[in-house]
Amino acid sequence: MITPKNNKIIHWFFHRYILRLIDKNFRSFNYNNIAVDADKSVLLIPNHFSWWDGFILYYLNYKLFKKRFHIMILEETVSKVFFLKYMGAFSISKNSKGLIESLNYAAELLNDPQNLVVIFPQGKLYSNFVQQVDFDKGILRVIDKTQQKTQLIFSATFIEYFEHKKPGVNVYVNKSAVNSFNNIHQLTEAYQQHYEAARQQQTQIVI
Repeated sequence: MITPKNNKIIHWFFHRYILRLIDKNFRSFNYNNIAVDADKSVLLIPNHFSWWDGFILYYLNYKLFKKRFHIMILEETVSKVFFLKYMGAFSISKNSKGLIESLNYAAELLNDPQNLVVIFPQGKLYSNFVQQVDFDKGILRVIDKTQQKTQLIFSATFIEYFEHKKPGVNVYVNKSAVNSFNNIHQLTEAYQQHYEAARQQQTQIVI
């Protein structure tokens, strides 16, 4: 497993790069403000629809959560893009041993209240406006190990152009009770409700 590396110079450079990348490529970045417990870490569960996802969520953390950013990414991606590990990325592989190792590592990170960890339970990319969201069950291992130490945040991101050359980003976030799920179906249903409410809100935007 590839774990995050510390290098202040590289981190500073790519922090500025990501902020500039978002500002340059999107005309707006909107999100709803929610209260976050400073004494607990954040487990952020988003939809997964594009190459932009990690950068968008990094930017969201910078603006809203203000925690130390970590994100679980496929091992081949972390291996190819050298700077990701300096920006909080750690790897996950498909084999069972590597999978368990990465999930346990995510849980360890969440023991520190200063950390935020992004996990994509969908496992692969789907359309930005897909109606049904399905989760892999591994996320429950992380939640079970960190119930008393973390806060669970659902996020749903949508990108729209309307009449503009550049798209706008809208991120809808909502806090969920972390200890209320007995199985993956209950977690998926809770996220589905958030996602559907966000999707309806997004499709009601009129310019």
